[in-house]
Amino acid sequence: MEELTLLLQETRLRVDEYLKKTIVAFRDKTPPRLYEAMEYSVLAPGKRFRSFLLLEFGQAFQVPEKQLLQVAMAIEFVNAYSLVHDDLPCMDDAPLRRGQPTTHLKFDEATALLAGNSLLTAAFEMLASYETHPDLTIRLRLITALAEACGSQGMMGGQMLDLLGETTRFNLDEIKHMQSLKTGALLSFSCEAAAILAKQELNILNEVRNFGAHIGLAFQITDDLLDVEGSEEKIGKPTGIDQRSNKATFVSLLGAKEARLRAGQEIEEALNALRKIGLPFSKLEKAVLSLFIRCS
Repeated sequence: MEELTLLLQETRLRVDEYLKKTIVAFRDKTPPRLYEAMEYSVLAPGKRFRSFLLLEFGQAFQVPEKQLLQVAMAIEFVNAYSLVHDDLPCMDDAPLRRGQPTTHLKFDEATALLAGNSLLTAAFEMLASYETHPDLTIRLRLITALAEACGSQGMMGGQMLDLLGETTRFNLDEIKHMQSLKTGALLSFSCEAAAILAKQELNILNEVRNFGAHIGLAFQITDDLLDVEGSEEKIGKPTGIDQRSNKATFVSLLGAKEARLRAGQEIEEALNALRKIGLPFSKLEKAVLSLFIRCS
């Protein structure tokens, strides 16, 4: 088992257990086929890297675990929704995700679309709950931050640029901007949410956001490298999709060697942010270094 997967294992088990308890609450009031597609999508095996970032920052900031798990559910719902939609024929038209058939192939395209939409709205239901935080102001800040991460200023904007990148040649700054929205926005929210729950001062909040931005880019570059050099068995989805779709990536523009160097720079910036926050030698630092090993 690779080092990053091993490091995230404890978080994955806790989050998966809570996910199973949370998603079942939607069963009785949801049409059976739609519920099955939602459950299939959100419980698909994954590393839960975003939840790991949230929980580790949250524990460092002494946030109650119940609050962290509530937000982790919102994050996992949004991430599952984004993957379901990314895999649709009108987007990446992918047959596999996390080692199993994509939702639109397991069910059908319309059901997959509705399941993704249902998971997105369920995420905001989680954040609006009193269990997430007793302070209404904090819940509103979380809802606003997630809305920005999901919408045209975040994931949706990044996905639009990703599609445009198939027919338009992007420069390095444009690719960086696209990836900071498409992948980085939700990763940044995962870090920022812990600071919001803890009512951290602005200087800490800014460094947490800085960490999220850099680790988000490093994560995406690593994913780009795996698409070129990895195997379907190793990463649980088809490889070579970016090249076949002519997508704009760090690897397609810079080549694998330069992309690795760029990932290393982003990782170093993320480590610097952790030191400023006061979290050197933490599991967060170990995860960052494991990500560097993964792309080396």
